[in-house]
Amino acid sequence: MTEVTLHIDGVAVTVPKGTKVIRAAESVGIDIPRFCDHPLLDPVAACRQCMVDVPDAGNGRGMKPQPACALDAMDNMVINTATTSDVARSAQEGMLEFLLINHPLDCPMCDKGGECPLQNQAMANGRGESRYGGIKRTYPKPTQLTGVLLLDRERCVLCQRCTRFGEQISGDRLLSLVERGAASQISSGPDRDQVSYFSGNLAQICPVGAITSVDYRFQSRPFDLVSTTTTCDNCAAGCSLRVDQRHGDVRRRLAATDMEVNEEWNCDRGRFGFRSESDALTSPMVRVDGELQPVSWPQALSAAAAGLKKLDGQVGVIPGGRLTMENALAYARFASEVLNTANIDARARRSASAEEADFLQRQARGAGIAYDDLEKARQVVLVALEPEDECPMVFLRLRKAVRKAGLNVTAIAPITSSGSAKLNAKVVPTAPGDEVSALANLKMDADTIVLVGERAGSLPGVLPGAEALVQKAGARLAWVPRRAGELGALAAGCLPSGKGLAVDEMLAQAAQGKLGLVLGGVDLDDLADPSAARQALVQAPFVVSLEVRPSAATDLADVVLPVASLAQQAGTFMDWTLTARAVEPVVPPQPMTDRRVLAELARRMGADLGLPSYAAAHQSVQDLVTSRAALAPAPVSAVKPAPMPTTRSDGLTLASWRTLLTTASRCLDGADLAPRPPSVVAGPHAGLVAGTSVVVRGSDGVAVEAPLAIDPNAAAGVVWVPDAPWAPGAVVTLEPAAPTTPTPEVQGGER
Repeated sequence: MTEVTLHIDGVAVTVPKGTKVIRAAESVGIDIPRFCDHPLLDPVAACRQCMVDVPDAGNGRGMKPQPACALDAMDNMVINTATTSDVARSAQEGMLEFLLINHPLDCPMCDKGGECPLQNQAMANGRGESRYGGIKRTYPKPTQLTGVLLLDRERCVLCQRCTRFGEQISGDRLLSLVERGAASQISSGPDRDQVSYFSGNLAQICPVGAITSVDYRFQSRPFDLVSTTTTCDNCAAGCSLRVDQRHGDVRRRLAATDMEVNEEWNCDRGRFGFRSESDALTSPMVRVDGELQPVSWPQALSAAAAGLKKLDGQVGVIPGGRLTMENALAYARFASEVLNTANIDARARRSASAEEADFLQRQARGAGIAYDDLEKARQVVLVALEPEDECPMVFLRLRKAVRKAGLNVTAIAPITSSGSAKLNAKVVPTAPGDEVSALANLKMDADTIVLVGERAGSLPGVLPGAEALVQKAGARLAWVPRRAGELGALAAGCLPSGKGLAVDEMLAQAAQGKLGLVLGGVDLDDLADPSAARQALVQAPFVVSLEVRPSAATDLADVVLPVASLAQQAGTFMDWTLTARAVEPVVPPQPMTDRRVLAELARRMGADLGLPSYAAAHQSVQDLVTSRAALAPAPVSAVKPAPMPTTRSDGLTLASWRTLLTTASRCLDGADLAPRPPSVVAGPHAGLVAGTSVVVRGSDGVAVEAPLAIDPNAAAGVVWVPDAPWAPGAVVTLEPAAPTTPTPEVQGGER
């Protein structure tokens, strides 16, 4: 790569050719004020705050003051900033004065106060007093942009960071610059996207407090907050988060800078989808005469130990997929060394087959695929994975690579989704279960990465078939789960082995009264049949539930043991790249973690987990991560792709996935994270018109009604339903919804 050397304030700087002057200055610690500039956005030179003096452009000739964010560094160029040049200082002061003419100067009540670039630069580089005596421009405030964002237009300096983020990073047309001249302003409109999964980033990158978030508005001041960097728990992306708390209550979550993972972004679920500890369980409970009664810890632990001993090993352990590796390791050891059972499975979700378990044992070893590998690949193939919904940071990295490096994305999917359109993906219309045949028809090589989603586990033959084809082509494959603790739990040993039962098998045995259960953070609505799971808990001879908050599982348990939330403990997650990610306590720690509760329960049952402290558990996890990373990839036997099936005569094949915001938690102030308007997507059907209401009905009689969207490229014989109550591949019917009868209007008299 060609390099150039320039001088900035007399300091020689050598940078790659094409580097902007503002980046070159940063590399040697020289600060140039700016508002519109952002290292991950294309330069636009809108605010003109970064003006520098250029006495020599590298050719012996000078230039007028130039914006450093848009000026390429040239060999032998001489740059003087405001530190050494009166010209640059005057230009920056003048621009700052113009920007403040219409600014309301409401720092004491602005949420950005105390961490505001405009405030800081006005103090450092601006005039002491304003010379403007006219009437400032005002707007009604605030304007509601989305359910989580507010806009105070009079604060805006038109830096266009927010509009560029949508255009260049997320692909959402959320905001735009409207009007002209002095009337120019940022606005949303009827032709703009109404929902973005990444809108919270706009509040974080806004340099002047014009865009603020509903959940943090008037909540606190930066100097009142205690900040901690941790790992997000909402998916397997492994994003770094900065969590701010005040007096033990989380006030906001921001994207922390981690250029190897999330860069400087995060999704709205990671940013806003958190809950306070106000509704957490505070006391252990034991069922007495059919009712749960609060008891002391010794009483609850003794009751749990006595109940589990009576089962004589006829117990199943379901830890769930949202635990840290330290806690997951405790569940694995509790099952094997205390209960003497192989019935343990962290896959508390719809798919939990033996075929998938074998695949996962092979995947959670060796070196993983890094985010940077996605940007360097020639082709990325998505199989049973919708990254915008199921792993948003993968989506942002893919979009970056598509836009800047010309990455080819191929989606083997039933429909052309919103995410696929933003990735300019080549969509191979495929019914659920036919993915291997579609993959076999693609050209793959060493520059190809195949990303397989969690949904593939519910489709027989897809995981081993894809694995064999990828290995044959010399390509690379990664499994992308939906939950943060999934891969860590599998690496820790929370999978059935030998004659061990999977989740569905354990619940079936429990429903017959043959198996007791130990549950750890299980959401029954995540399971394939939530109603059957509830019935299994009712019929099970004994149920112990370790949980943070009251849930359907705790309501049916015989012993409830409250444990620390993720915000109250340290630990480790393993993200989809097989990288260990640190979890830090962001509020005062709570000592009764899952590990400690299980260790004490084991002691009362006459056993020892070998995890007496967090330090011991953490060291065991680090050793486990290191040893698994050193393992060679496991061999894969060849799998013959199944033939493409003919169109079903008994109905349509269901396609579905969990959308990102549907199940997100509420914001602190109760503002909902708005999901995209629900719609059923299918190919052209006789008698059905796009926009009309239709009913999708399953074989169990459950029905979903929503507007119909027609996708002419959808896979034949397939209907897509967001967050469907049935598993992908189920047989459903599609029919027009019954017309609603309007209520007759009564004219006069009494109703």
